This record gives sequence, C-alpha cells and structure tokens, in this order.
Amino acid sequence: MSRTVNSRTRLRGSTALAAALVLSGAACVGTAVAAPDSAAAAACTVDYKVQNQWDTGFTTSVSVTNNGAAVSSWNLTWSFAGNQKVSSGWNADISQSGTAVTAKSLSYNGTLATGGSTSFGFNGTYSGTNAVPTAFKLNGVTCNEGSTDPTDPTDPTDPTDPTDPSGRVDNPYAGAKVYVNPEWKAKAAAEPGGSAIANQPTGVWLDRIAAIGGVGDGMGLRDHLDAALAQKGSNEEVVQLVVYDLPGRDCAALASNGELGPNDIDKYKSDFIDPIAAILADSKYAGLRIVTTIEIDSLPNLVTNVSGRPTATPNCDTMKANGNYQKGVGYALDKLGAIPNVYNYIDAGHHGWLGWDDNFGASAELFKTTATSNGAQLSDVHGFIVNTANYSALKEDHFGIDDSVNGVSVRQSKWVDWNRYTDELSYAQAMRTKLVSLGFDQNLGMLIDTSRNGWGGSARPTAAGAKTDVDTYVDGGRYDRRIHLGNWCNQSGAGLGERPQADPATGIDAYVWMKPPGESDGSSTAIDNDEGKGFDRMCDPTYTGNPRNNNHMSGALPNAPVSGHWFSAQFQELLKNAYPPVQ
Repeated sequence: MSRTVNSRTRLRGSTALAAALVLSGAACVGTAVAAPDSAAAAACTVDYKVQNQWDTGFTTSVSVTNNGAAVSSWNLTWSFAGNQKVSSGWNADISQSGTAVTAKSLSYNGTLATGGSTSFGFNGTYSGTNAVPTAFKLNGVTCNEGSTDPTDPTDPTDPTDPTDPSGRVDNPYAGAKVYVNPEWKAKAAAEPGGSAIANQPTGVWLDRIAAIGGVGDGMGLRDHLDAALAQKGSNEEVVQLVVYDLPGRDCAALASNGELGPNDIDKYKSDFIDPIAAILADSKYAGLRIVTTIEIDSLPNLVTNVSGRPTATPNCDTMKANGNYQKGVGYALDKLGAIPNVYNYIDAGHHGWLGWDDNFGASAELFKTTATSNGAQLSDVHGFIVNTANYSALKEDHFGIDDSVNGVSVRQSKWVDWNRYTDELSYAQAMRTKLVSLGFDQNLGMLIDTSRNGWGGSARPTAAGAKTDVDTYVDGGRYDRRIHLGNWCNQSGAGLGERPQADPATGIDAYVWMKPPGESDGSSTAIDNDEGKGFDRMCDPTYTGNPRNNNHMSGALPNAPVSGHWFSAQFQELLKNAYPPVQ
C-alpha cells in the first residue's frame, strides 16, 4: 500500500521471525522508514526478509544496496545462528559451509554502481528456531553499520500502534506467513523438479458453489482455513482466496465460463457469497488475515467487450444491460468487507487489456461506481490485483514507453500498439494513482500475480534490440515472448515469475501466485465437463486468432485439460523458463 509512515500503522508480529525484520533500519517488513544520517555512511545495506515460513522450511528474499565504489562482481556473506540450511536459490550462486553462507553474483547481475541494488532469494530448512542473521559483509565490507535497531522501543518511527478501527493492518502480507495449499503442494512436489517450489503460497480458488464444501474428496473452504490455522502457529498468516462465480462469468471467453446463467444473481448471493461470508465470519478464523480476490475477468469486460468496441460480444452486452456483474461484485464487497479480518482486492485486469487511453480511465471509473453501489462502499476495498492468471511481464528493462527510434515512438511499435504501459509494475502503480484520485483510500494497495510472467530460459533477451527500426528495437529486447499481448491461454515459453513477497515496490502490497502454476487456463479441444466450462479457440494451438489478439496465432500449448485441472506439461514449461531461475 502507500508507503507513508504511520498514515495507517501496522501491527508487529510477536517474534522477530513473524515480523521478518528488515536489517536496513526499517521497523518491520514493508515499513519504509528512512535510516538516520549515520546509516547513509554505511558501505552497504542489506534487507533480509523471511517471506514465508512453515514447520521445517522458509523462503527468504535478500536485497543488497552498494553505497561504496562501483563493483563488477559481488559476494555477500553471513552466518546463521541456528541449524538453517539453504536448499535452493535464485539470482545468486549460494553455497554454505557449516553456518557460513556465501551468495555470489551471476553473469547478469554482478555490476553494482554506487547506490545500485540487486536482489536474490532462497529456500531453506530449519528446526527449532529460524533466527534472522544479524551481520552481513559485501565483498568483505561490513553492511548496515550505523542503522537503528529495528526492535528499539524508543525509535520514534516504529509503527506499532493499533491499526484502523476495523483492526485491519495496512498491508496484510507484511510480517506474515502465507498459506501453502497442501493440495497444490502435493501436485507440484510430484512433478520432476517441483519440490523446489512446492512450498510457495498460492491462491485457493472458489470457482463454483461446490468448491465451498469441497469437490469430491477435495478440501473445502473450512478445510483450508483449518489447515491455515495449523500452519499459522503463533505467527500472522495470510490466506488467499479467489472468489469467482459471477452470473454469466467471463462474458468474453468460453474456457472460464461458469455454472451460473446471466440472470442468476439471487443464486449467486444466497448460494455462493452468503455461505462464504458465514464461514469467514466464524470467530475461529478471526486470527487469520484473509485476502479475497474479487471476481476476475468481470468488470473490465463491461468496458472493452461491449457494443461500440471491435471486440464486443453479445454475452458482454447482456451483462452490461442487466447489471449483474456490478450487483454481484458490490454485494460481495459489502458482505465480505463487513468481516474485520477480510481484505478485499478487486480484479483490475492487466496492462495488455486496460492500458490504452480509452480503457484505462473508464475502467477506473467503473471500479469506483461498483464499489459504491449495491451496499458496497469504498472502505470495503483494501486494494486491487493485476495480471491475475495472466502472463504480462513484471518489468521490461530494455525499453520504456518514452523511448523512440529514428523519431518513432515505442508506442507506435506493433507490440506496444499505442498502449501507455509496457509492463505490469508501471501499470499497477499508475492504476493505483488514478484510483486514489477518484476517492479510494490514499493507502490503497496493489497485488501483482507473478505466477507465470517470468519469461526466462534461453530466449530471454539480455539487451535491447537493434535500433534499425522501432519494431526491431522492441521485439529484440522484450521479455514477454508471446505472439500478441491478447494471448492468454496456456502460453508456450512462459515461466514462473518473481517468488511471492511482501512490499516489493512502491504502492505494491505483494507479488503473489494467485493462479496456481500448473493449473490449466482451458482445454485445447472441446471436453465434456460438469463445471460449465466451455471450449475457447484461444486455447487451441492451431487457432489463427480474432480481433482481441489482432488475428494472430493463439500461442497455446497443446493437449491441455479443462481450466483449473492439472496440466503437467505447462508446469514443466513454467519450471524450465522460470525467472528468476529455479535452482
């Protein structure tokens, strides 16, 4: 959320582990507290965060800032106080001897200018306690010298006061573990190489009424919440839910159609939202931080895929006319927002959908209208999520929206096609600014789904394209290797993206894996099912396209199952092309 200190203060966890202390002077994870003048003299600063922890393991992110002379390679060293062992890592060559750990730069991230930063991460194991290291050296020089003690109770910038009247914290992810779905974990661990990421937290999808109680032998909502309590222990714990069963769901696609017809708004309220709200309101679960992603693929369709637009569909016209998307989302916000430990995040599409001038502002206005109708109010909205179940790159480093080649703007390239944004981070931050200007809370937070937008592997560019023309420049340097931005189904060449982490950038509450990697976007051919899910040609690798992808090939992988079902080939593709790489 907003990084204004003490505008809405956060609660610190009961232990150093739960708070995931930041060693560069901040009071706790996600609190952007400036270091004192003496800290500026430190040769380097290290931000070590335990992003996720379970009974025998943990995931940590480490950010290093070089305040001294520029270097062409680096190594960071520290020692664990306990029996922690690094099991896998990314963005660094990590080795361990006893308790001593050394992380060395790789070929692509060794250069650190004065003031430059880099980051890496790792998974580890432990037993007993998982104490945060207290001393680091960069190329033999001690870091963090002169920083304030983040646990010092006399520190005037320490935001440990109670939060807003509802009891909610500013950023639910800050200082908290995030629930690891045991069903997804088992599937991921069963895949070759999958154990390296099987302990990552992913979203739990409530995509039909039956999912509330559990489909077949599968876990229901209460089962997941009970499992989250067991994982929580004495720490804070986030549970991520995707609330996804609107009437006439996803009116512009077929693979993600749902069980409810366009006019089933009353059933949506009584049979779907009301039972979910009743379970979440159970006092047994009051100690959990429950993040809800509210109805992806809904509201943006009312802007981009209705009459007057070249991509219009009759189904979207129907949903705009009957108002049931807005009625359903408003009702969900109202009912779930009344529960003090629930944090509602509305789906805000992605930059390849809403990044154009005629989509961006109109969508933001629609979000506000929806959040102030049908019982909902702006205070029911804790934030927005972008790129859910999509593939748009987090950050394009080799070209920017203001670049030009031979006097021709990047916006005129075939890939950008007059969009205002080149990636999800810039889009999310701009959308946040727009929403705040319309009256949403100034501390509004954004989530970015990075589960499948890594685009690593051998095809990942290491520099910008040649400046012979604007298309060569953009296409040669872009990480996102899709054939077209409009392609959304089981994309070939995609990889796992940034690992889930709290407070990764200004205005961003967290990078999340809301879409569980390995779950299909839709079937490659028509498959009978009892889930109301149709066959969309965008999931057919032989399909030559439509106006929504400017009549390009779909770029989809073959032999995919129905959406939400396990797709082993896709999981292996994501693992192979992960960026940061999975070691």
